Amino acid sequence: MTTTAQLSYPETDRTPALLRLGMLAGPLYVLVGLLEVLFRSGFDIRRHALSLMSNGGLGWIQIASFICSGVLVIVGAIGLRRAIYPGRGGTAGPILLAIHGLGLIGAGIFVADPMDGFPPGTPPGPPAAMSWHGPLHFMAGGIGFFGLIGATLVFAYLCFRQRESGWAVASLLTGLFFFGAFAAIASGTRHPAINLGFTAAVVVSWVWLTALFAKVRSELSEP
Repeated sequence: MTTTAQLSYPETDRTPALLRLGMLAGPLYVLVGLLEVLFRSGFDIRRHALSLMSNGGLGWIQIASFICSGVLVIVGAIGLRRAIYPGRGGTAGPILLAIHGLGLIGAGIFVADPMDGFPPGTPPGPPAAMSWHGPLHFMAGGIGFFGLIGATLVFAYLCFRQRESGWAVASLLTGLFFFGAFAAIASGTRHPAINLGFTAAVVVSWVWLTALFAKVRSELSEP
């Protein structure tokens, strides 16, 4: 991948710092989510989406996780845009990742409706009536997810052009896995395997994104 190794940047350039901040998004999101899965009463990862934890007395934790992770993704995307030589991948990839970050922020601002027994005391099944912010949550999340999927495909193409076949394949498989898992859960089919599969896809996508920021950061000349 063509980075600042081929460009001339001043020593005061903040691109490495932006990429380091982007690298924090995935670990933050996954760690907070894991702790909530383990300790939030009534939550079952086999039945409940992580978004539901934005509800209840501790809902602010998940809301903050969505927003902070989204901001960090956008910061990292800015770092990628500064580091990668302008071109098809150098422009489109970071823009799509920034859209993903905006989707995370939107998912935090617009809280999902309680459902399926969570938080405890909520009736089983879907909500009897949707709030005004419930559909906006799914809309923001969906836009962000398609931004992520598009970014994986763009970087797969960019890495293929640079003859980095391992990265190209990893990016492509990450995008296809996430798309399949998202399509399955968006279908409305309720099955533990679908929920767990989507959770796995989210974790894999964060691993890919963190590794991407780290890869580009490692290719930069030390400031």
